[in-house]
Amino acid sequence: MLIIHTIKLILITLNILPYRFTHRNVLFLIYLGTLVTHVFMDEPRFAQPIPNVTVAVGRDANLPCVVEHLGTYKVAWIHIDRQMILTIHRHVISRIPRYSVTYDNSNTWLLHVSQAQQDDRGYYMCQVNTNPMISQVGYLQVVVPPNILDIESTPSSVAVRENQNINMTCRADGFPTPKIIWRREDGQSITVERKKKVMVYDGEVLHLTKVSRNEMGAYLCIATNGVPPSVSKRIILDVEFSPMIWVPNQLVGAPPSTDVTIDCHTEAHPRAIIYWVYNSVMVLPSKKYIIDYNENSYRAHMKLTIKNLSTGDFGNYRCISKNSLGETEGSIRVYEIPLPSTPSKQITHLVEPKEVVPPRNESIKVAQPEVIFPIKNDESYAQRSPNGIPFERKGMPIGQSYYTDMPPKDFGFPNAAGSLRWNCETYYTVLKILSISSSLTYSYCISNHLFL
Repeated sequence: MLIIHTIKLILITLNILPYRFTHRNVLFLIYLGTLVTHVFMDEPRFAQPIPNVTVAVGRDANLPCVVEHLGTYKVAWIHIDRQMILTIHRHVISRIPRYSVTYDNSNTWLLHVSQAQQDDRGYYMCQVNTNPMISQVGYLQVVVPPNILDIESTPSSVAVRENQNINMTCRADGFPTPKIIWRREDGQSITVERKKKVMVYDGEVLHLTKVSRNEMGAYLCIATNGVPPSVSKRIILDVEFSPMIWVPNQLVGAPPSTDVTIDCHTEAHPRAIIYWVYNSVMVLPSKKYIIDYNENSYRAHMKLTIKNLSTGDFGNYRCISKNSLGETEGSIRVYEIPLPSTPSKQITHLVEPKEVVPPRNESIKVAQPEVIFPIKNDESYAQRSPNGIPFERKGMPIGQSYYTDMPPKDFGFPNAAGSLRWNCETYYTVLKILSISSSLTYSYCISNHLFL
């Protein structure tokens, strides 16, 4: 349009301009040039582009449009995605009350979007009604924090039988699309994909195969998309199995008139009923019986203390665990340990040997005891040494010891075997005390019946 006006002014000038220049014509040309320059300089233009704005849903957003040399022209805002005219100059055209426009007298036109919704996301055009019209475009991004969809997710509590498979699902919406991760609340690893253990699992569906009781507990489904706040859901996984019992000590002994404690451990889910039975009667807490019970998750530990044991308290005690899936029991036998009898008083006389100091220039003579061994009178029985040389019946010295025909009566035994063992042991014990060596061995003595 500016070019057309300029051409018109030139044609008018050529038509009215005489062939001879006068002072008045020169002044007119100067004025005409100034007017053309003013027209070129005052044409509307955008001083800066519209920035892309990101806002969380429910918050307010502002889109600026800066126009210089607007003059008598008008500024309009258009939502391109909706194909909707929002404002024209200072007037709001849209029927949506959340849209408004302001002008700050500094060439800036602000489009206000209050409490932005997801439908407000898209491209916005700022347009000036020149000929041809000029415009520029900006983008409003409306982000939405993640939100877990309970109706499409696994309930907050789910149960499965042990060694069965289970899928836990967690779905969430938001913009951008949220990312789903799984963690265990107790910080333990998650067993997935053929017993592979991970601390964090990515994905909407957590698939667990052949679930064991160790995988029981709370699982956290966490949804995040970079827009605060992140959200999570707590899903409790219950693994059901029939009771199991083990007893640390199945046989417990104690003396009468003392206290004794027996215990048993059990695992069960759902929670089991645990009690003690003695002589087919349930044991109840009393001064006689003290029952202590500790429970941790699916594990339980029960103790029974029996006070002041008497004859009727010894016997078989049963620890029974029962839930909806079955029951089991463990057996503990309490037996009596007899008290030690009071030992009789015995007077023992100890005689210390007197030390004899020999006179000077006199050799010390040590009297060696005579060891007497029995020898058979049967001449056909060969009394031989380890070298095969027959022993003589008398006068065959071995160190300072001698064989005699008959042993003293004090060394007698009721049978030959006992006499043999006693004499062989005595023989070598004495030799050891007296530090006397012999070629006879104890095994040879026994096997050849030398002293019978």
